[in-house]
Amino acid sequence: MVAGEGDLIRAPDTLDTGTSDTGVRYTDAVPSPDGTALAWVSDRSGRPRAFVAPLPPDGTAVAEPSLPLGPDEDVHALSWSPDGEWLALELAPGGGERTRVVLVHPDGRDPLDIAPAARAVTLGSWSPGGYRLGVTILGDDGAGQACLVDVRDGTSTVLASGPAARVCAVNGDGRRAVVRLGRRGDRGLELVDLRSGLRVPLLPGDGAVVADARFDRDRLYVHTDAGRDRPALLAVDSRGRSATRVVAARDDADLDSVALDPEAARVVLVWNVEGRSELELLDLRSGHASPLPAPPGDVVTSVAFTRDGRALLVGSEGPAVPPRISHLPLWPGGRPATLLGAAAVDAVEPTLLRFRGEDGLALTGWLFRPRGAIGPVPVLLWLHGGPEAQERPVHQPLFQALAAAGIGVFAPNVRGSAGYGRAFAGADDGPRRRVAITDVRAAVAHLVRSGHARPDRVGVAGRSYGGYLTLVALAWFPELFAVGVDVCGMADLHTFYRDTEPWIAVAATSKYGDPEADAALLTELSPLQHADRIVAPLLVVHGVNDTNVPLGEAEQIVDALRERGRAPRFLLFDGEGHEVRGVAHRAEFVDEVVRWVSGPLLGADQATRAG
Repeated sequence: MVAGEGDLIRAPDTLDTGTSDTGVRYTDAVPSPDGTALAWVSDRSGRPRAFVAPLPPDGTAVAEPSLPLGPDEDVHALSWSPDGEWLALELAPGGGERTRVVLVHPDGRDPLDIAPAARAVTLGSWSPGGYRLGVTILGDDGAGQACLVDVRDGTSTVLASGPAARVCAVNGDGRRAVVRLGRRGDRGLELVDLRSGLRVPLLPGDGAVVADARFDRDRLYVHTDAGRDRPALLAVDSRGRSATRVVAARDDADLDSVALDPEAARVVLVWNVEGRSELELLDLRSGHASPLPAPPGDVVTSVAFTRDGRALLVGSEGPAVPPRISHLPLWPGGRPATLLGAAAVDAVEPTLLRFRGEDGLALTGWLFRPRGAIGPVPVLLWLHGGPEAQERPVHQPLFQALAAAGIGVFAPNVRGSAGYGRAFAGADDGPRRRVAITDVRAAVAHLVRSGHARPDRVGVAGRSYGGYLTLVALAWFPELFAVGVDVCGMADLHTFYRDTEPWIAVAATSKYGDPEADAALLTELSPLQHADRIVAPLLVVHGVNDTNVPLGEAEQIVDALRERGRAPRFLLFDGEGHEVRGVAHRAEFVDEVVRWVSGPLLGADQATRAG
């Protein structure tokens, strides 16, 4: 970590901030095609890396290898080739955003770099034969090229080109593929005949927030919210010619993810019910659905069938449960067992609060109160990124450390968040962002009115879009906040568009507005234009290698405040991009944030002052 200039404001040395232990994380578990091995991502070595080990058939704990697999770079995602010969790894060199895809054999030998000269490469789906891999090649024009690469000779076929292009699936005979295209909130799916090049649109109506697909033997299953408010599972025949049929849908929940069993007779559905996950097993022949026992933690992050179809491998986490992988038997009476995971920790469990925006729109948020606290307490508002992300009851060491210090945390899902339907996710697009910003003020008003927060002891913090929203809230509503923390947020929407990666800029116009056609709106909504009004103590945190929200966004707001005689704290993390992934850096981040906000929120005189 490199500390920028400015005052470091610390809480008293005797302050109890609980633990900085962020817990080892285990995610993205996928079984090998023959069912004998398991690949996963873990940060047990200090950074997220890929690991492979034998998969016990009886659900007992996996014996972890001592060394990770593949190049010494952060791993974003992985997948097995259908023949088991290769593991495809999506890597983030230097923790940054310019990812690349590398193939390695399960024993780590003979790494093969896919499109090494490209500016960035992202991972798509394999063809069933196992020798063609879907990837997206990203370049300076912002239009991704969704390709099938033949791993035998390196030749590739471009299937589609455009914003967020991705190869979602290839059918069993290798003759058809599904590709996704479109800007954020306006996704589409196309069925591509790989012999003739004929393209058939798959999604009904207009574009979608959620758009994915997968084949079984003779059907195509589409996971989408196109033409409907909630994501659902639809079916068409594998040539895209028959009428669409709804396989699974709920009016009260978003469909988060889907897993087909090896025989394509059953499907597991993961439903997002106001942030918590519910698992359901659906028999595709009879249409009978039955609930499944929940794995440890409130939120399911991944699910896959074992090769024999008798159990599930489930990724999950919760406030007291660091991200883990569980074995969930599907036979009667079967109970989850931990395959990979750190021990549960002592944690404050949140309460879901309901409140309304200033225009009456129903909103929710998760409240973490310090143990034993009675009446109003100091509260830090935490704003998630995206904005299409969702605050859920996951493992958040920062929230627990703040609660241990005597500071409550309220994490709202303002309009624009995922998990509450398509209309809600689009309710902050373009000029509607003005109203979305007032949701932050509505959240503070509710906390004070309901007796949860002291009106003179409220702070605001957030990451990515949440960092942007933090800066806007500090500028628009300076009277509400005693302290702020901006983690890799945009300070000026014009310079964000200018300096971010081209493919990120192209996809963002449907969400924030066009930098030319909507120039006046972007100026109005940029917090840098209102820096005079930011008076609360501000901690700015950024990764040196962030090219999603480039480092210049942090430097601009820090410089603007220093020019106005204020003393923001500036923390830079080497070897990090848009997310802080290193275990040591995450622990340091938690400690610094707790120290920074504790003075203003717990009563010490820590106001921003002239430098």
